[in-house]
Amino acid sequence: MTVQSEIRARYERRRRRIGGLLIGSVVLTSNVVAFGYWGFRLNLTPSAALGIWRIEAIERPVRKGDRVFVCPPLSGALQEGLMRGYLRRGLCAGGVAPLIKTVSATSGQFVSITGLVRIDGEVLPHSRLMEFDGEGRPLSPHAGGLIPPGAVYLHSDFPGSFDSRYFGPVSTTNILGLAQEVWTREP
Repeated sequence: MTVQSEIRARYERRRRRIGGLLIGSVVLTSNVVAFGYWGFRLNLTPSAALGIWRIEAIERPVRKGDRVFVCPPLSGALQEGLMRGYLRRGLCAGGVAPLIKTVSATSGQFVSITGLVRIDGEVLPHSRLMEFDGEGRPLSPHAGGLIPPGAVYLHSDFPGSFDSRYFGPVSTTNILGLAQEVWTREP
């Protein structure tokens, strides 16, 4: 084999390898886009079961106990949560990924936040507030109060969850749909 033919053979192998990588990238990207198009989401946070979830259209008013996908509002608390790494990057406004939370209170209910959360005087289970995050930075709880019309209070049983305890009620217009488990496991 001549030097020239060896160079040509290397070039051809490299061209096939790059072509294979490009085709693989296109296939992977199209599958990821299709996965999201059909409403599937991958949850890798401990605030809800780990795994594959699906956003299901909601054709009724949101009610207490519904587990939902929600785009968090672009408040100061959410911006800080994003900067601190509590939130993942995604396609919601502000570049935030949708959250999976449970609706714990709806419009007209009163939320009191002290060391834990009370809704209309009843203690919300697993609602103890954390004073500091995992890196020792102070956390500021939301003030609480009456849930305004068209808003809900969101919660997760995970103690370190970034939810309405810290960012307050969320407009129902931010709800993408019900969160349905497809293939999950508890964290």
